[in-house]
Amino acid sequence: MIAHGKEIKVFTGNANPELAKDICSQLYIKLGDSNVGQFADGECSVSVYEPVRGKDVFIVNSTCNHVNDNLMELLIMIDAMRRASAGRITAVIPYFGYARQDRKAKSRDPISAKLVANLITAAGADRVLTMDLHAAQIQGFFDIPVDNLMGAHLFAKHYIKVFGKNNEDVMVVSPDVGSTARARAFSMSLGTNMAIVDKRREKANQSEVMNIIGNVEGKTCILLDDIVDTAGSLCGAAKAIKEIGGAKEVYACATHGVLSGPALQRIEDSCIKELLLLDTIPYPADKPKVDKIRYLSTASIFAEAIRRISEEVSIASIFDT
Repeated sequence: MIAHGKEIKVFTGNANPELAKDICSQLYIKLGDSNVGQFADGECSVSVYEPVRGKDVFIVNSTCNHVNDNLMELLIMIDAMRRASAGRITAVIPYFGYARQDRKAKSRDPISAKLVANLITAAGADRVLTMDLHAAQIQGFFDIPVDNLMGAHLFAKHYIKVFGKNNEDVMVVSPDVGSTARARAFSMSLGTNMAIVDKRREKANQSEVMNIIGNVEGKTCILLDDIVDTAGSLCGAAKAIKEIGGAKEVYACATHGVLSGPALQRIEDSCIKELLLLDTIPYPADKPKVDKIRYLSTASIFAEAIRRISEEVSIASIFDT
């Protein structure tokens, strides 16, 4: 890394260009002039049309569907900036794909999240800016600084406007035991109590039995998760809250809306009144709109983090309430 000046340059791949444009709008700068495409044989093609020598470069690209294409775009863009003598290169990855492969679940499994971290570092990134890593320990997979922003902060601001703070009729619910810590911090922000959906399979080939730890009867419940992929767990938890727990109504929110496979139909058919997602992953362009799904913008929080990184000041204070 060479010494960087104060000028910020933001570039984007094809994963989420609208978010990159919104970030630039918040920073009052123009999106960097580049083109990311493919050669005839499918290889990634990157062209940068403006100088970046000595600049503080930020490359925005979620590694969402199509995951491998977007990852290669990110790696090649990092390499292009490094070879063009950028002062510092920050990979801005709103959604970090492969994050769920963070450990060996069985013999001879890869730890793909670590491999991707190595690739990003080897390509030439000086630091990483991301949001709600599926497992916090993934930060330790990198040998460069990682700033992991918290999406729950945006949800808390939204729901405080809707329901108010310290509302006794509202409860935060963790969809599984593994998300308890995230849900607890979220409930503290809202000033509400918390419940947990406990799932277990008593016998092979039998459906899961769900219990609700906590009293949600007659309450307005907010399910909080980090990723909605096929939406099976989320919709199942919502059903349990209503049918077993006796909740009045169920809202849900998640940072990353992967929305693969039958997710959209499951959400449409579920008892969830509204699913709130962040725009770290764009809505599938080839899928019909689901009225229950709404998005909050992350542009302001990413723009503020980029500004603070460039000015070498603390990011943690963004989340001070």
